[in-house]
Amino acid sequence: MQQFRTRRLRGARGFSLIELLIVIAIILVILAVAVPKLGTARMNASETIVIREIQTVHQAETQYMSQFGRYATTLAELGPPTSGGPGPQAADLIPSSLSSGEKDGYLFILTATPQGYTVNANPKVYNSTGRRTFFSDQSMTIHQNWTAEPANATSPELK
Repeated sequence: MQQFRTRRLRGARGFSLIELLIVIAIILVILAVAVPKLGTARMNASETIVIREIQTVHQAETQYMSQFGRYATTLAELGPPTSGGPGPQAADLIPSSLSSGEKDGYLFILTATPQGYTVNANPKVYNSTGRRTFFSDQSMTIHQNWTAEPANATSPELK
């Protein structure tokens, strides 16, 4: 009887090396499937935020036009003032994080045109911070391009 108890205690000490290797292999397979999808989900979320930021710029440009009779020519004109109150040089219509021109892994460029303005949003590192480039203008239609080349007015419309 004593011998039986000793064998049982020896067998209940832990996992064998083979069992541990199998568990590690299963975990590695799960990670190999999940990690690429995590990166894609992160980029999708970032691109959705960028689209919302472009819409924020449109709203700010509309407010700027109603207050000052023209469209802002730079993101800084839409952003908060460094000192004093809001005015045409810094209308405080968008947050400073956006008026700096870099947000959510994208670079934002606002350009004045004879008809109004254009706004481009390009990934800082293509295929890492984003897979699409975006373009919009005072028409408020957003265009996208699925390559590193910046989107423009002839790029496919975002639907």
